[in-house]
This record gives sequence, structure tokens and C-alpha cells, in this order.
Amino acid sequence: MIRRIDLRGAAAEGAAPVDYRAAVPRAEFDVEAATHAVLPIIEAVRTRGLDAIRELTEKFDGVVVEDIRVPQAALDSALAELDPAIRAGLEESVRRLRATCEAELEHDVTTELGDGARVTHRKVPVDRVGLYVPGGLAPLVSSVLMNVVPAQTAGVTSIALASPPQKEFGGLPHPTILAACALLGVEEVYAVGGAQSIAMFALGTGPCRRVDLVTGPGNIYTVTAKRLLKGEVGIDSEAGPTEIAILADDSADASYVAADLVSQAEHDPLAGAVLVTPSERLAGEVEAELDKQVFATKHTDRITTALSGAQSGIVLVDDLEQGLDVVNAYAAEHLEIHTEDAAGWAARVRNAGAIFVGPHAPVSLGDYCAGSNHVLPTGGCACHSSGLSVRAFTKSVHVVDYSREALAEVADHVITLAEAEDLPGHGAAVRVRFPSVVEPVETS
Repeated sequence: MIRRIDLRGAAAEGAAPVDYRAAVPRAEFDVEAATHAVLPIIEAVRTRGLDAIRELTEKFDGVVVEDIRVPQAALDSALAELDPAIRAGLEESVRRLRATCEAELEHDVTTELGDGARVTHRKVPVDRVGLYVPGGLAPLVSSVLMNVVPAQTAGVTSIALASPPQKEFGGLPHPTILAACALLGVEEVYAVGGAQSIAMFALGTGPCRRVDLVTGPGNIYTVTAKRLLKGEVGIDSEAGPTEIAILADDSADASYVAADLVSQAEHDPLAGAVLVTPSERLAGEVEAELDKQVFATKHTDRITTALSGAQSGIVLVDDLEQGLDVVNAYAAEHLEIHTEDAAGWAARVRNAGAIFVGPHAPVSLGDYCAGSNHVLPTGGCACHSSGLSVRAFTKSVHVVDYSREALAEVADHVITLAEAEDLPGHGAAVRVRFPSVVEPVETS
């Protein structure tokens, strides 16, 4: 079901260098190839607005929606009818996530550079955001929390959310998603999915005003729309299919490892599931566990496709040192550490969206109730990007406050550097403030 990739000996002295990132391939996720399909969608929304969104909704979702905005009564009803156990789970997840978000809040920092010379690094929340929540293979209610809570904690005052309409629910998004919105006090919700929802947010269409930032995961078409509209609107990331990597040694429990690989493969046929281990015994036991566990699950076909795809595999390495090099090069969205001294190995990981330490911190915990955010960089982007957090919903502003005396102290330096760059107007802007001290600029 899952292939093996043998990298043993690759790190031996005298061996040819191996690109570990290329050695563990991912699912093909070609944003460029989807551009031809997404560009017409964006242009249709740009030129024909709400009419285009209605037509696209009927075409792609099979639903005729007259009013794309979800009425408040539907939100209230969804929350009132929510299973109490699900509500309790959502409330606990919100409580934990809000606690970590509040701890991440950055405060203004003021630097005194001399008498009367002050620069303040000020954090300002984005004014308005559009949050996207997928509703294709699964109604990702947890993504409502992961987007809304950090935005609220950051101080964003205007939040709009979109999720695909569902035919079975009368053209509204999934009721659990609506219930989560109501629970969090999000009142502006739209029954719009896919690329057209991103265009709606970015361009301002129908009842939806233009937003400053779009966040949230989605399929290839949603991601492509984010790329094409970046610049007209801010985006969080271009997240592709989900992925898990597990670094494990002989101490790992094969049933745990297999279950965690299955849990991520359940998301999508393109999901990546990778075990990196120096233990051939563990590799064999995990393979046997997969054969048992996959066929006992609900989504057997989807999971089998993901585990047997080129994006998944068991990677055999000489030792954990080489394994660490492999997982750092792979830069997984989710990385689990199942080893002796798991915390010690986790501390040496440089590249991962989120790191789960030890046998009792499965990725599933992070998906719902760990207090961490599950909107994370994929496709190796964890080597340069971070997951969604309060910081994504804020921007930095430098506030420069200088007195006359403080400016006078550096006036000569400013003038000299301006002349070095052949920008005399810059120097003149300083000279004009000290006419009795500094010679005026000569003019011809």
C-alpha cells in the first residue's frame, strides 16, 4: 500500500550529495496549470459581479442561490440545533486557541535613540478580513475557529466568512459551520465557494465589501485565485494538500504511527503521509498496521489512494541524525516526533509548520483542541513561512517622533547621504528647517 524509499548510505563519507527534499516527492499541485480555469472566473466576477457569482454557484455547486448572504435567522437556528457535545468541543477548542492567541499578541515597542529622538514599532490590526472555510470532502468546522479566533484576538473589527453552499441544506453552508460562526459572533457569512469567493472578497461584490486580507485553506482553484489576486488583496499563504511526516525510532508504537498516517491521508487523495525511520522492524510493523487500519475506516478508498500515491512513503535512513536532515529538508506541514528524548529531537527541527512531540501529541489534537492553529504552510513552504496566527492579522507601523534638536543632531548625515544618492531634494527638506544654521541649497 505504501512504498519504501531507502536513503541508507546516502550520508556516508564519499557518497554523492542527495537532495533530500527531492528524494521525498509531494503530490502534484500545479497552480500555474489551474490558472486558465480560474482567470475567467475572476474576470466574470470583476465585470458582472453578483450575477456571475450566482451563475458560477449553480455551475460548480449545483445550487441556485438568490441571496448569497446567509440570514441571521439561519445562523441562530444552526447554533440552537447544534449537538451539545459538538458545541462543548467547539467551546473548549475556542478557549484553548484564544489563550495561545492572546499570549502571541505583540505590544508596541518604543526605542529612545537620544533626547527627543524616538521610534515606536506599533502593531495595528487589519481593518477587514475575508475568511474562507472549505466544504467539499468534509465540512471543516474547525477551520472556522482557526481563522476567526486569531482575527478577533488581533482586534480585526470587520470579519466576513464564506463557505460553499450545500444542496442538501437548501443552498446554505453546512449547518455546523454556520453554528460555529454564530458561536463566535460572526454575522457576515456568505454561501459562496471556490475561486469565486476569493474574487468576491478581493474585488468587493454584491453585498460583500472589499476586504484587505483573505485567509483560509482551499482546493487548487481557491489557491490559484489567491495567487492571481495577490496584490489587490493580502493573502495568508498558498496552502496545498495536507501532509504529515513522522520521525520515529525503535521506541515508537507502530499502531500509533500508522493511525496518525491514516488520519492525514483521510483528508484528501492527494494528502502526503511520510514516515522517516532508521528501524526496518518499525517500518514492517507500520506496513502491517496500515493494512489492518485502512480497511477498518470509513474513507478507505480516499486513504488508500493517498497512501499509495507518490507523495507518501516510508523513508529508511541510517540513523536519527540523517532522519533529522531528511525532515528538515522536507519541511512538513505537520511533523510528529516518536523517538527516545522526543523533546530533544524536536528542539533541533528548523523546518515544520507545527511539531508534535511524543506519542500523545497526534496531529489530530492540533486539528481541534491543542490550542495551536492548523492552518499551516504546505509543500515545503515551512522552510520560509509560518502558520496562521495573530500576527497574520496585524501589520507593523513605524512611528517616528523627533524634536528639532534631535533632527539637528543628524541633519548633516541626512544631507550627506542624500547627496551621495544624487537626491538633493531630500537634503533640502532638512536644510529648510535650519535656515540660519545650514547654508541654503544653491539653485540655478
